[in-house]
Amino acid sequence: MLLAGVALAGGLMPSAGPAFAGSPATLTEALVEAYNNNATLQAQRASLRQADEQVPSALSGWRPTVQISSAVGHGFGTEKINPYNSYGSNAYTVSENRNTLESQVTLDQPIYKGGKTIASLREAKNQVFAARAQLLATEQTVFLNVINAYVAVVTDQQLLDLQKSNEQVMQQQLHDTQAQFSVGEITMTSVAQAEASLAQAKEQVDVAQGNLQVARENFRQLVGDYPADNPAPPQPVLLPVKSKGEAGQAAISNNPNVIASEFTDAANKDAVDVAFSALMPQIDVQATAFNQQGSSGIGVVQNGGSVSAQLTVPLYQGGSEYAAIRTARAKEQQSFAAILDAQRNAYQQAGQAWDALSSTRAAIVSTNAAIRADAIALDGTEREELVGTRTTLDVLNAQQLVLNAQVQQVQNIATLVNNSYTMVAAIGRLTVRDLNLPVQEYDDLKYYDAVKYAGFGTGEAADKAAGLTPSGALLTASPIPAITDGRASGAAP
Repeated sequence: MLLAGVALAGGLMPSAGPAFAGSPATLTEALVEAYNNNATLQAQRASLRQADEQVPSALSGWRPTVQISSAVGHGFGTEKINPYNSYGSNAYTVSENRNTLESQVTLDQPIYKGGKTIASLREAKNQVFAARAQLLATEQTVFLNVINAYVAVVTDQQLLDLQKSNEQVMQQQLHDTQAQFSVGEITMTSVAQAEASLAQAKEQVDVAQGNLQVARENFRQLVGDYPADNPAPPQPVLLPVKSKGEAGQAAISNNPNVIASEFTDAANKDAVDVAFSALMPQIDVQATAFNQQGSSGIGVVQNGGSVSAQLTVPLYQGGSEYAAIRTARAKEQQSFAAILDAQRNAYQQAGQAWDALSSTRAAIVSTNAAIRADAIALDGTEREELVGTRTTLDVLNAQQLVLNAQVQQVQNIATLVNNSYTMVAAIGRLTVRDLNLPVQEYDDLKYYDAVKYAGFGTGEAADKAAGLTPSGALLTASPIPAITDGRASGAAP
């Protein structure tokens, strides 16, 4: 059967040890390969790095801007000297033909921008925290999809084995029926019934083979490779909560979608402050230095510079700044409502998974009893057929009942495994660290640390410092900080 035991060691699932080679043959190997190769997960890591870049972008508001401009030209023309001399003496024309070179360096240092830089930095940091939580949410979704796909492969393989075994039983039943018919013990009707049952069994084998191929393709799409031919049966995960109420509260506190929504709302609160900064005065200091050659005459060189402070007080800007404030406030109201929605969804998912687990456990017990009873009934029906009190059809029906119960039990156990991991995902514990996977974790701090104070560079140095490859680095993950008063608390990201 699918169920092989219960995971207990270390985290939520036992580690499989060192790295493996070849197609995944266990659930742990499948999760490791998906963690390394899943395209959705790699895309979300890149999305986090995009969010990381918002911090140096916000910090640029403190820094000066420096520009240099140069102009090269050529001037020519004529100039009349003493053009109004009555006697015409000493009046002459001078031709001018000179090259010009003008250069200027400008430094602009913002002093006060109405609080925009501080608010933008807070907004950027909360966006980073939200993106980290969203990465965990994506990680959980990918893992849950991989688990469902792996369980589907194992389940369909076991169902195929059951159908093949049933085909062999039907083949033997037809052989026995034909032997009985040849000696006149039964009629042709019984032979036809056995032939029909064999044909149906072969059809079910074909259907099961098709289902298995579909499951293998789904697995490959998620993991990047086909599973092994006979993957090991997975185990239901050991739950870290003891009651439905505890599961619901854990989901509200730890579900990464809830955490992401909280930090998104915190970032949107900061965005309101950014919008308000457009109404505030701004102070800048500007320094310039210039060099001019030939502009005032051949051989004339001029050097100079200036320093000035500029105060800008906005009085009226057409109303766009007020529209931006109203938009930011509405966006924050939307994200605040999204927190409640995320909490309710997480609570619902945890509760539904808990109830599904309870009902599935009960179904497994009932189906076990049905399998035992159907097996006893089949044995009795076969014995009664030998003495002529039961027909071939009775035996075929009894065999079908046994098969149906076995198929149902395989499906029940698959549902149990899937629901156990769904339960764990709802409370935010289906992560690479909680599962204790033998894999190098993605470090969501290295790239951030490499770029947060960067004033130069197009990304190559940051990628190298973070150990990134085109498929994404797999280093060490960091925890998500707590929320306090709608702002990120603890150490700065």
